[in-house]
Amino acid sequence: MKKTILASAIAAATFSGAVMAQESNLPTVYGNIQYAIAHDNVDGGPSAIEHFDNGSTLGVTHEHQIAPGITGFFKIELEGINADDKSASNGIDGLDEAYIGIKGDSFGQLWVGSDDSTYESAVDEIAQFYEVATLSIGAAGYSTGEGDLIQYLSPNFGGLTVGAAVQVNGDNDNKGTGQKSYPFQLAAMYNVDALELAFAVDSNDNGGDNENTYGLRASYNLDNLRVTGEYHTRKDAFDKFGLMGVYTLGKNQFALSYEMAEADNSDSTKWDTITLQALHNVSDHMYVYFEGYIGGGDDVYDYNFERADSDDFDASAGVSDERAIAAVGAVYYF
Repeated sequence: MKKTILASAIAAATFSGAVMAQESNLPTVYGNIQYAIAHDNVDGGPSAIEHFDNGSTLGVTHEHQIAPGITGFFKIELEGINADDKSASNGIDGLDEAYIGIKGDSFGQLWVGSDDSTYESAVDEIAQFYEVATLSIGAAGYSTGEGDLIQYLSPNFGGLTVGAAVQVNGDNDNKGTGQKSYPFQLAAMYNVDALELAFAVDSNDNGGDNENTYGLRASYNLDNLRVTGEYHTRKDAFDKFGLMGVYTLGKNQFALSYEMAEADNSDSTKWDTITLQALHNVSDHMYVYFEGYIGGGDDVYDYNFERADSDDFDASAGVSDERAIAAVGAVYYF
């Protein structure tokens, strides 16, 4: 999962490194190691404690001028390092992002490959913000995914930008169905002064009921405080709402959010999550954090730590209406 503060820090470091690298036409290498310890407890049921790699990655970026005003770029980011336990690691065995593209001030940006999707980038902020995010409710089932994407982002027209993505699923790509599909996403983002507004839609045309997912986000920045509200809906699936505030004080960051969801089923199953984060930047390359989660609802957690909307949920194992997680972690990045 993309971590907002880490992504921002890496972007800043990558930009400064890219300036030097571009002078010598060398790629920019970046990376991070992320460790976390979490205590997970299901009310009336089991509890567990785990030390784990929370998404360590290693990446390379590069860009060059193709013609005046036109820049070509690429990025590849690898994961699956399992930095917490070398006996369980086979080295780097996963891919997070990989794409190539072109950009220019006059036509925007076009890129192809695996990356955060247009819907996710536009309106799915709260779930993507937290480090551990185990109980975060997230958006309402947008399923286009992050691979085989062709994406476009327009230039800024007086604060308005639009984005589009299409996923090209060939005969052998569409979840084993043997059917071609071309699910798409559309988004519009508008920024004026301290206010941000965004709307996005995912067609979900890659199997299942193909019902669209719609998302809205509004964010407001006031000095050191950022407030974000989200709403996501998909017919015959879920309606989800979230509200988050983030306050920055020197090297410290504090966040609090509330997320609520209601399923479109016969029981109108409801669940919610309250999340708290306290984060401290130790230096320009390292930060530590604490996160606490309390999740409740209508018997929506089983005794195997699975939520009712998971394919692995097993009510016969025992169910509970409350689950709590406390996590501490540290990240070093360059």
